[in-house]
Formats: sequence, structure tokens, C-alpha cells
Amino acid sequence: MTKIFSVIVSALLSFVIILADPAASRDSRAQYEAAIAVIKKYETMHRPKDWPYIGYGHRVWPGDPYKRGVQLTEEQADKLLREDLDKLCARYRSFDADSLLLATLAYNVGHGMVNRSSIISKLRNGDRDIRDIYISYNRYKGKPHKGIRNRRVEEFDSLFVQ
Repeated sequence: MTKIFSVIVSALLSFVIILADPAASRDSRAQYEAAIAVIKKYETMHRPKDWPYIGYGHRVWPGDPYKRGVQLTEEQADKLLREDLDKLCARYRSFDADSLLLATLAYNVGHGMVNRSSIISKLRNGDRDIRDIYISYNRYKGKPHKGIRNRRVEEFDSLFVQ
């Protein structure tokens, strides 16, 4: 019983220390905001003609409360982007420092493609040498696309934690 109690207390103290470390919190917040900025830069604000994409690249699915022809405000689009990115971060939470990078890639290419990727395999095996593979996700209609490559480089360089 004492051993269990000490493990629980130790875990709680670790959690409190993590929460109390403003530098760690500030760094992760800055990294999250960098991800938002990169996504906004490359997605830009979608217009009604871009249906079924709205805001900063949100794909409208059955059950979503949006109707064809909708034009989101900047505030609505920003909120929707953050909600989508938060869901993807939660999906990849087990990858710790790499969860935001994976979520950002999934925001653009889809979580199914990321889940089947060799990036996931390498990370699961403890190999974090993923830069070249990450940047290789730069195709549009099967052909390499310079703009998407630039996006991947910017994402990786600003979000990969050493």
C-alpha cells in the first residue's frame, strides 16, 4: 500500500512540476502557434467556390453544421482550425514531442495517410531521422509540387523538436 501511495504521489508531483514550468508551457504554446501560422500561410482562407473546403482547409463532412456557399469570418476560421488541429494532436498524443508535427501533416494529407506512413513506423521504432520522409509528402495529383515541398520544409524546420 505504501509503495502504491508513493508512486501516486511521485506521479502527481511530476505532473505539478510540468504544469508549473512556464518555459515548457511557453515553448509548446509557441510551437502550436507556429503550426497555426504555417497552416494559415499555405491553406489561405477558402472561399465558397472551394466547397467542400471552408476556413483554412477544413473539409466539410456530413453532420457538420456548414452549408454550401458559406464564407467564414477570420475568427470562425481560426477557431475551426484550432479545433481540427487539437483533435489531430490528441490522435497523435502518444508520439509526445512529435504529435504536433504529425497533426500538422495530417491536417493537410489526412490522418489515414499519416497512419500508413513510414514516418509513423520509424517513430514507433524510436528512429527520429524522419526529415527526408516528411518532406517527401509534397505531391499534388501524383507529381512533386514545389509549394507543397516548401510547406513541408517550413513545417519540419519550425515544428520538429530535437
